[in-house]
Formats: sequence, structure tokens, C-alpha cells
Amino acid sequence: MIDLHLHTSASDGALRPADLVARAAAAGITTLSVTDHDTVGGLDEARSEAASRGLTLVNGIEITAVEDERDIHLLGYFFDPSDLILRAFLLRQRDDRIRRIREIADRLESIGAPIDREPLIARGLEEGRTVGRPHVAAALLARGYVQSWDEAFDRYLEKGRPAFVSRCGASAAQVVGVIREAGGLASLAHPGLSRIDAQIPGLARAGLDAIEVRHSEHDPPTEARYRALAATLGLAVSGGSDFHAEGSVRRSALGTVTMTAEDFRELEARRRA
Repeated sequence: MIDLHLHTSASDGALRPADLVARAAAAGITTLSVTDHDTVGGLDEARSEAASRGLTLVNGIEITAVEDERDIHLLGYFFDPSDLILRAFLLRQRDDRIRRIREIADRLESIGAPIDREPLIARGLEEGRTVGRPHVAAALLARGYVQSWDEAFDRYLEKGRPAFVSRCGASAAQVVGVIREAGGLASLAHPGLSRIDAQIPGLARAGLDAIEVRHSEHDPPTEARYRALAATLGLAVSGGSDFHAEGSVRRSALGTVTMTAEDFRELEARRRA
């Protein structure tokens, strides 16, 4: 089985990279990609564990682009994690994440829901780890302001809610360029959630390599629609569970959303020398 969309504790997943790989192996996954948000900090540990178990690890990342105050997620595969341009770009992404956390915390304090921001900022500054709204949601839950992660977003953190702060960052086309310059392939993550169909042809012209058609929140008609769009635009497809934690109601269990070997071969065939 092949899963090219997995998260670890280097970003907003619950499991350490080695533990994630061990759980993936137990679920029958043989090829996987750790795609943490805006960081490659979990790759070395994941690669070591994958090698010890005879699994194939594809270098991966999920980078957030920003357009019209909306997040657009691009998955990167087969890139060089040591690429200097990529590394500099990810540092800028880290700095903006910390800026955003500070502003969110200020807004929460102003509406009577203060959180302890210092652990979040310290995490954001730690090498190889990122911080984001899910960590703020966890802080709100710990303080008793909400009863669930979903409630934290619905009441405070989604766009239009009182503590929402937009990102500042690169466009989707610029992120595609960064991934490709690092020798990688760029795939548009979960387009059924992003809902930017009108922009996909332009991204294809900018160098987008693939569309993520298999995803835990894509039903069969959604998968079929984006598979057809990928074929029309001459793009490959990718797929994965978007696993974050066991028992999560928002993402499927390991081994339940995977991509076919044929789809993987076609994606891998586009690798750059």
C-alpha cells in the first residue's frame, strides 16, 4: 500500500516520525511520504525508521501558499531537502507562522480568552518543527474555553471569526516554483477542500505536476472529477490519507486511503534528474 500524505509531531501530527512509520508498517503500508507542514524536520528520523523496516520513504512536505487570504496547500515530493533556496523559503514560512501565532494570541486576549503563547512561540522557533492554528486550538481546549478542536476553529480561528489572522506568504504558483527548483514534483493537496478549481489550469501552466485525487475527505465522485481534470491537463495524480492522529474524526485511519501502484509509477516517472 502507498500513502503519500502523512503528518508527524514535527508539524501538527500526534506521532513522532519513527512512531508514525512503525504504525504505517503495521497497517501494511510499504511506500509512504511524511508531508509535514512547512518543514522537513521529520524526514531524517522517518527515513531511518523506514530503512530499518524495509519501507520506501519518499521525501515529502506540505507547503502553505496564500491567495486572497485563503490557504492553498501544495504537496512536494522527491525534492532535495538540503536545497538552500528551499531551506531559506521554509525559514520565511516559519517566521510568518510565529508572527501569526502572536497576533492570534493578542486577539484572543482582547476578547477574554487568553492563552499561554510562549510555549507555542518556543515550539515555532525549535529547529525542524512548525506551529499553527491546531496548536492554538489545543491551547484553547486545555484552558477550557472550548470542548473540542472543531469548536475552537468554529468559534475563534476560522476566517470571519474573532481571532482569525491571515497568513502572509507566497502564491501557489511561487510555491510550485520553489518545489520544482529543489528538484521536486508539486501536487495540489485535497482540491475538494480547497475549492480552487478555476485556478488549477493556471497552476498547471506554472508547472504543477499532479493533483491529489485520493484523500480521506474526497468521496468517489470528487475523486473521479479531479482524476478527469488531471487527465485533461496532462497532470499525474497523488493520494494519501492526510493522517494526523489515531481516533481523529477529521482524517481516516492508516491504510484506509491509499494510491494505486500504477498511479505511483506514473508520478515517479516524472521525477527530475
